[in-house]
Amino acid sequence: MKKIFLPIVCILSLILTGCATAGTNASQLNNGNKLVVLHTNDHHGHPLAFYNYPCPDQGGLPARATFVKGVRNEYSNVLVLDAGDLNTGRAESNFFDAKPDIIGYNYIGYDAMAVGNHEFDPSPAKMLKQIKASKFPWLCANISKNGKPMKGISPYIIKDVNGVKVAILGLIDPNTYMTGNPQNIQDIEFADPVEVANDLVPLLKSKADIVIALVHLGTYNPFYAKGKAIGSIRLAQEVQGIDLIVDGHSHTKMKEPLEVENIESKKKIPIVQAGSWGLHMGKAILTLNENKGVASLDWELCPINVQYVEKVDGKKVTHYVGEKIEKDPVLLKKLSKYKKKVDAILSEKIGVAKETFSNKETRNQETALGDMVCDGQMWYLKSIGIKKVDFFFQNGGGIRATLGKGDIQKSTIYEILPFDNTIVTLKISGEDLLKFLEQAATNIGEGSMPQVSKEAQLTIKNGKLVSATINGTQILPNETYTIATNSYLASGGDGYSILKEKGFDNYDTSVMQRDAIIEYISAQKSVTPKTDKRIKIN
Repeated sequence: MKKIFLPIVCILSLILTGCATAGTNASQLNNGNKLVVLHTNDHHGHPLAFYNYPCPDQGGLPARATFVKGVRNEYSNVLVLDAGDLNTGRAESNFFDAKPDIIGYNYIGYDAMAVGNHEFDPSPAKMLKQIKASKFPWLCANISKNGKPMKGISPYIIKDVNGVKVAILGLIDPNTYMTGNPQNIQDIEFADPVEVANDLVPLLKSKADIVIALVHLGTYNPFYAKGKAIGSIRLAQEVQGIDLIVDGHSHTKMKEPLEVENIESKKKIPIVQAGSWGLHMGKAILTLNENKGVASLDWELCPINVQYVEKVDGKKVTHYVGEKIEKDPVLLKKLSKYKKKVDAILSEKIGVAKETFSNKETRNQETALGDMVCDGQMWYLKSIGIKKVDFFFQNGGGIRATLGKGDIQKSTIYEILPFDNTIVTLKISGEDLLKFLEQAATNIGEGSMPQVSKEAQLTIKNGKLVSATINGTQILPNETYTIATNSYLASGGDGYSILKEKGFDNYDTSVMQRDAIIEYISAQKSVTPKTDKRIKIN
C-alpha cells in the first residue's frame, strides 16, 4: 500500500487562510473514499475560551463544537478523537472534576479518548464517575489493576464508519507510574506499550480496514533519551500495521505529520499531535483505496480562535489565525453556568503584576515565575511559624500558566497552580539530598525540571550537577537538611522516589500551594518578575 503524506501548509498561510470550518454539504461532494480524523490532546480542563498570552477569548469547547459541525457538514465520514489528559487546568473545570469538559465532549460527539496520566489526578472513585458520565469510551490497552483490566476502560474499539471498519487502540506512557498521582495509581501496572501493541495490532488488522493508535506517549527528540527512540516514535518504529498514530502528552504543536519509518516493513508511519488546551484541532484526511486501506493522507493544524497581535501605525492590532469561529450557543449556555459559580469565588483581586511572568521556559531553565512560586511558599511557611526550612523545591511541570501584567485575581493562581498539591516539609540527609539534586539536574526539558527558592543555588553542566549550595554554603553529605516541596513530589511523583524512600519527619501542612501564593501576593500587594541565577545551566 503506497502512502503519500502531504505536509501542512505553513503557519504563514494559516494566518492568511486558516482551516475551513464549513462548506459544501456532504451530499454535494464525492468524498465517500475519504475518512476525516479530527483530533485533540492535552485539553487540560479548558472548557471555555480563555486568555492565552497575548490575547483573550481563545480556544474553548463551544467554538470547537462549531468547527467540528462544519467539518461534518463537509465530509460524510468523520471521527473525533482525543489523545488524553482531559483533567487538570482552569478553575471552572477543576472545581467540578471536569464535568463541564465531559459535557462538552459528549455534546461534540467524541468517538473515543485515550487515557492520559492526568486522568489519575482525581481519586479512583471520581475517575470512575467521569468514565460513567462520558458517552465516549476511554481507551488504554497497557494498564491493569491487580492483574485485571481497569473497570470502565477498554483496550480498543472497532468503529464501523459507513462500511469502513476502523480499529482504535489506546496506549499510555508507562512512566505514568512516576508522573501519575502516587496516591491514585497504587496497584496499577503500566505495561510496555510496544509489547502490548505488537500483540494486539495483528488481531485488529484481521478485524478492521484501518488501525489508528490513539496514544498518550509523547513525541520527543531522541536527545532526551540519550539517542534512543521513545514514546510514539518508538511505537511507529517497532510495531507493524498501524496506519496513523494520534499522539498526546508532550504538548507538541506540529506543523506537519512526523513520518517515522517502521524498522521491519520500511513503511512510513505518520504521527500527529495538536498542541494543547484546545487551541488547535488536528484534521487528518485519509484517502482510501479500493480495498478500504489508506492510499494517502493530508493533515493540517486548525486554530480554534487563536489570535496574535501586531503593531500597525504604532498601535497594537489583534488578528485571528484563520477565520473567527462562532461559539455554539447551546453548548456555551450549558458551560457558562460553571464559570459563573467560580467567578463569584475567584474574581477577587489579590494584587498587581508589574510585568508579565511567563511560564514558557519553566521546563528548561530558571524562570521568574518559578522563582516567585518557590519564594512564595517559603514566605508562607515562615508566616505560619515554620522557619527552619533550608529551601523550597518545585517541579517546573507543576506550573501551568502565565501570570499576565496587571491586576491578579485568585482565578489566575488556580490556572498557574491547578493541581491540588499541599506544602510538605521533610528531612533528608545531605548525601541523599545531593543524589536528589543530581537527578533533578538530568531533567532539563521535562516536567520534573527544578525550580528553587532563593536560598538554593545549583550549577548544572551537560546534564550533571556541578555544585549545590544553600545560602552560599556547600551541601555536606553528613548533615541533615529540611526541605519543603509539594505533596506530589513528596509522594515520589515525577520519578523523585528518593523523597518518599529517604525523606523522614514528613509534615504535610495541608495548605494548598495556590492558597499560599494567594496569601503571599496579597501581602506583597505587587510582584515584579526577576531571576537571580539560582540555577546556572552550562
